[in-house]
Amino acid sequence: MLVFKLALKSLLNRRYTVLLTMLSIAISVTLLLSVERIRTQTKANFANTVSGTDMIVGARTGEIQLLLSSIFHIGNATNNVSWQTYQRIANQPNVKWSIPLSLGDSHKGYRVVGTTNAFFQHYQFGNKQALILAEGHSFSRSFDVVLGAAVAATLNYKMGDQLVMAHGTGNTSFAMHNHAPFTVTGILQATGTPVDRAIYVSLAGIEAMHSTGHAKEASDHKHEHKDEDEHEHEHEHEHEKPTQLLQNQPPQQITAFLLGLKSRIMTLMAQRQINQFKAEPLLAIMPNLTLHQLWEMMDLVEQALLIISACVLVSALIGMLTTLLTSLNERRREMAILRSVGARPHHIIILMISEAFLITLFGCLLGIALLYVSMIALQPIAASTLGVYLELSFISRLEWQLLSVILGASVIIGAIPAFKAYRMSLSDGMNVKV
Repeated sequence: MLVFKLALKSLLNRRYTVLLTMLSIAISVTLLLSVERIRTQTKANFANTVSGTDMIVGARTGEIQLLLSSIFHIGNATNNVSWQTYQRIANQPNVKWSIPLSLGDSHKGYRVVGTTNAFFQHYQFGNKQALILAEGHSFSRSFDVVLGAAVAATLNYKMGDQLVMAHGTGNTSFAMHNHAPFTVTGILQATGTPVDRAIYVSLAGIEAMHSTGHAKEASDHKHEHKDEDEHEHEHEHEHEKPTQLLQNQPPQQITAFLLGLKSRIMTLMAQRQINQFKAEPLLAIMPNLTLHQLWEMMDLVEQALLIISACVLVSALIGMLTTLLTSLNERRREMAILRSVGARPHHIIILMISEAFLITLFGCLLGIALLYVSMIALQPIAASTLGVYLELSFISRLEWQLLSVILGASVIIGAIPAFKAYRMSLSDGMNVKV
């Protein structure tokens, strides 16, 4: 303990040099832990997004592109699927349930997903967890809208608020569907998946929203009804018409659809049948297998990032070694005095190793603090651009192992100047020229 106190006071005496060394180690530790945490949390987010879905079907394109666009709302589909094709496949005897998805619109940067009430009944995430409405209900009219938890919290929307959708998926759009506002009737509980960052409307609402006839009709009504009584009538009419649309106006096309089969044994056969569907070129994928393909593709990038982070950390430790060796020559008199007052060679060795260990330990602690600060800063960016939620969790077992390896390396590095100091003789220290 006495040696540790002596090492701490020695570091405080050289505080500026030590602080810079500590900062370089902290940045290296932050980089290494950030790469590891983003890698593991991204995988967990993707794996938890969809569960219990046997197949995703869309127009023929790349498997990963279909998965990313339909489930994670990253990128766009290359083509659509006709409603007749969807119905033919959804009505096959081996299909237990189906969820149609229509994409292509947005609201203030959040994706709008056209679907049916089957989405709220059958979609599962995590460990086969069902969606739960925190408030309100699902679609009962065409212009009902259900919000993901993050959308409602970020935009501060409440039940009964009206939303106007925009054509396209960009953050800025000049094609607003002002003629077809939607009313918030439900808000989902948070799931920690891209579901939280999406807006769900009925397929009939999507069709009505894109109908120019509807816009013209709505505009004509506004000019025809001028007095207050007629305005009330118009209000009632606008709420009756969507109900009719919900029941009688199926869409012409959808972007993709999810399938749940009665027996998973039939999955491969059903996938082959859909991929060979003659009426329309289709692609059926199994989400888990496609995710595995995605991880295999990303594995090389992950390894490269980890190697770069490790190289940065090694350079920081080498920098610490250089600092200790450089200061050692200036501390020869200090070592000699310690030996003259009774310090044994192993005390000098422990002192030098302790200094290296303390510098690395404080660097690691500072690096962990910087990690959480950077995670807080990156959270909204990762969620808005990638749909990935970075959780502020405690240090994981793997991260503890990495930190242990770093501290162990500091002990080995500290042994180098310690061995050099051990070889210094008392007379050499007392006679050193200054």
